[in-house]
Amino acid sequence: MPLDFIKHFAAVPTEFKLSNNTECFWRVTVKLMNDRVTDQGWATFAVVHQIKIGYMVTFKLLTPDTLKVIIFDDDGIEVVNKCGEHDEAFAVRD
Repeated sequence: MPLDFIKHFAAVPTEFKLSNNTECFWRVTVKLMNDRVTDQGWATFAVVHQIKIGYMVTFKLLTPDTLKVIIFDDDGIEVVNKCGEHDEAFAVRD
């Protein structure tokens, strides 16, 4: 997570929920250490959602700790992801 992104938060949450276009939620934990933001969970989200180089990913802040993630392939077409098998450590049930 870029430092330029987190400067828009009064306080950086230690956990974010990522919502995809089918309303599945993923948990990503965040730590700010030595002027760097580290996370746990984004890599799993990226793999499960098959995000590739050349894809565009947009983020919309829905609540102070929830981001809507929309993924577009290299042709600019929105990628629709269905909830399925994934790392249960990062899935969030609402």
